[in-house]
This record gives sequence, C-alpha cells and structure tokens, in this order.
Amino acid sequence: MKTGIVYLVGAGPGDPKLLTLRGKECLERAEIVFYEALSNERLLDLAPSNAERLYVGKRAGDHAIPQEQLNERLVRAAKDGKTVVRLKGGDPFIFGRGGEEAEVLRDAGIAFEIVPGISSPIAATAYAGIPLTHREYASSVAFVTGHENPDKDEESVDWRQLAKSVDTIAILMGTRQLPQIAADLIDGGRAPDTPVGVVQWGTTPRQRTVVGSLATIADDVKRAGIGSPAIIVVGEVARLRERLQWFDAKPLFGRKIVVTRARAQASNLVELLTDAGAEVIECPTIRCEPPEDDAPLRDAIARLAAFDWVIFTSQNSVEYVWAALRDAGQDARAFGRSKVGAIGPATAHALELRGIVPDFIPTESRSEGVLSELGDVNGKMVFLPRAENGRETLVTGLEAAGATVVSATAYRTVPDASDADNVRELLLTGGLDAVTFTSGSTVENFLALFPHEDEKRALTNLCVAVIGPITAKSAAQHGLQVTVQAESASVDSVVAALTTYFESNPSN
Repeated sequence: MKTGIVYLVGAGPGDPKLLTLRGKECLERAEIVFYEALSNERLLDLAPSNAERLYVGKRAGDHAIPQEQLNERLVRAAKDGKTVVRLKGGDPFIFGRGGEEAEVLRDAGIAFEIVPGISSPIAATAYAGIPLTHREYASSVAFVTGHENPDKDEESVDWRQLAKSVDTIAILMGTRQLPQIAADLIDGGRAPDTPVGVVQWGTTPRQRTVVGSLATIADDVKRAGIGSPAIIVVGEVARLRERLQWFDAKPLFGRKIVVTRARAQASNLVELLTDAGAEVIECPTIRCEPPEDDAPLRDAIARLAAFDWVIFTSQNSVEYVWAALRDAGQDARAFGRSKVGAIGPATAHALELRGIVPDFIPTESRSEGVLSELGDVNGKMVFLPRAENGRETLVTGLEAAGATVVSATAYRTVPDASDADNVRELLLTGGLDAVTFTSGSTVENFLALFPHEDEKRALTNLCVAVIGPITAKSAAQHGLQVTVQAESASVDSVVAALTTYFESNPSN
C-alpha cells in the first residue's frame, strides 16, 4: 500500500484567486478533501472529479464534525494510503487550529506538509483599503483573536494592556465581543476617537466595510447589520479607508448577476463579471451532452481532410469534435488541407488552444456574417459540426451559394434545473440585479424553470442582458423586456454593456 500524506492547505480569505500555486497543486492531486465554511467552494473544482469531498464546518456554533473526530478521520485516511487535503480558511497556523492538527498527525506517524495561505486580516483589510502598517501612522501590528478557547480558565488577551502597546490591532472572530473589547481598549488608555474599521466577508463580492471610532463602532456595526465573519482593525490606519478604497469601488460591485450559460462554458463570463466586482449566481439552465447518435459525426471525422472548409459555430462544437478526434486516435493533423472557420472569438480561442489558427473569423459573429464574408464556395465541400436542432440559416445559405454541406450533430443541450431553487429565492425576495442570456435556448430553459406569475413579475424588475440580436429576439418572443444588448456577440461585450448600464443607472 502506498504511503498517505496530509496537506494542511491555507485556502485564503475567500477570493479563490488568492490560493497559492502550491495549494492548487495539492488540490489537483487530492483523493479526499476536508473543507470548511470559510473555504470558497469553487476551490473544490480544482480537485479531481473522483476525489471525495467532506464538509467539516468550523464556524462558531456550526461544527459538522467535532475536532477530535476530524483528527481521527485525517489520520485514518492517510493510513489508508490516501492523498489528503485539509483545506482551511485563511492560513492554517493563524487561529486555524492547524498547529493542533499537525501535532496529531506527527504523533500518529503521518507525513504532512503545511501550505501557508493568505490570512484574512491581511487580505480583507487590503481589499478594504486599510493598510495594517504605514510609515506615517503605524510601525507595529498585533493579530489577536476575539474568540478564545472556551475551555480555558481565564482569557489570555489583556485588552487593557494591549491598548497602548501596539499601533494597529487586527482582531479576528471578535464581532460578538466588540462592545466589551472597545470598552476595555478605552479603559486601557486608547483614545475613544481612535479610528476602527470592520470588514465583513472580505475579498468577496459580499464584502461590507464600516468605519467608526472606538466610542461608536459597536453601535455602527449593529446599525449596519455587520456580523461574522469579520475583521476588526483598530488604529490610525483605518482613516486611510476613504482614500484607498478600491475593491468595492469596482463598477459592478454589489450587483448580483445570474449567469444562465452551461457551467462548462460559463467560466469566462463568470470570471469577467467577478473581476468587475459582481456577485455571480450560476444557474446553468442547460448542459451539453454528446449526441444520441454520433455516427454522422464519426463518419465526417473519418474523411475530415476531404472538406474544403470546416466551420465551427461555437466552442462547444470545437470541444466535442476534438473528443471525437481523440476517440478516433487522431489530432489536428486530420484537417489536412481543409481551411477552418470560427464564428466568434470564443470559438476561435478554443481552436487556438488546440493548435489551429482559424483561416476565417467573420466580423459579425453569427451565421449571416459567414454567408456575407466567406467568399466563393461554389463547388466546395463544407463540414458544419453544430448543436442538435441548431439554426438552418448557415446550411441553407451555403447550399444556395453552391456548396455541398455536410452537417453533423456534435452535441446537444438538455435542461438543467440543479440551481433553480437558490435563484428562485433570490428572485422572489428582490435579491437579484440582472440576468444574462447567451443563446435562445438559455432564455427558453430559464423561463421554463420559473413559470409562475409571481416569478414572471419579479423578472420584469431585473436588468435583462443578451449577447446579440438573435438572443434578444428570443427573449422578446418570450415576453422579456431586453434592457442591455451587447454590441458584439462575445461575453466581453456583455460585461461591458452591463457595466455601462449600471454606471448610467446606479439606482437600478
């Protein structure tokens, strides 16, 4: 039996992009992942699809597995020869009980590695525009827990003593005790007007920040409804928040936007929206599957080099054609003398990743653009791998121009209702700002998930963003009022259009 190992990996504060490269490597080789409430669950996608994923809680009042049982399971999994990742919010050794777990592993003779993570007081304050140190304001900083071990006989943090012994005090897990902490710091000699910043859900689109003083901060936090998880920063550096605010100044910050694209194709749109500050709610109304009958596709692949043109209509068609190529033991060389066309930049990029630079990309990213710009195809053989029940415009147009067209289903889309309940709750409570549609099928399938009158009424209050005129037409046919239409058929253009809209309509 192989020897197991446990990686104690710091997941960072919430933004999945703050995971270290070493942490990513460990997740990619994991056979079992123990994760907790403060770990962004998108990080679990880095683990192999067959890796076991176990939620272990670890939030105040919510321990899915008691620590002793967790320790036992870590040891047992490693003794079974598994590669184990213990994914911990922030850094394993900063108030994360990582030291305790490492001691248990050492005592059991289990190999382990500590993978540091970016701790929440460092990251959350940076995202809030509050530097922990500054040449003008602070030359020292202390990290302190506001939630000590309840089994200890007495508290080890002497807040009165700490009050004047350090410039900046960064407090974790202290929101419940904030009134007493503030009072103790004032009793210890810290001025009542000392600035204090409190950052909740730091580094995520849910981030909220309140700045006050020691004398007012408890009431300020209560009035704002700030709770855990939050970082409290006491010191003059909190004054800089007003000048250095950047993360929550992003153009789509605070906006909750639904992405309806199939999950496998949504990553670029999700990333662009997130980078603009939005909180993205994925509701993939469709998912892609291979065709029920793949014989026509396999036959076309077998004689690929005989075609004058192979035109890909989407990145999905690229992915499924390449899967068929692999199954046939072939690669990009199978195209031979064929020229390759790509409708849209995403399709072109998918081809380039596979070593094919398209010979033709229409300026208008739809079938009509191909027909007007491709040139003379009279007598040419054209292969179109596409979606099942796709539009016939390109097929009929090419045939009318004299081409012999072989059209084969590369993939089909089927409804996906797996995330509907979450979206329904947000929709009915007014918790959404916009919904994006990238095809007519996403419109149809999204509306099929929400057929009731109260849901339809709620949809009228949302910004409806579409990728192009065909999708806009589909939305209109189904009774939706299109608010935003991208200038070009790309996800970049969708995000740009949404940004422009909300900057022009900040109260919407």
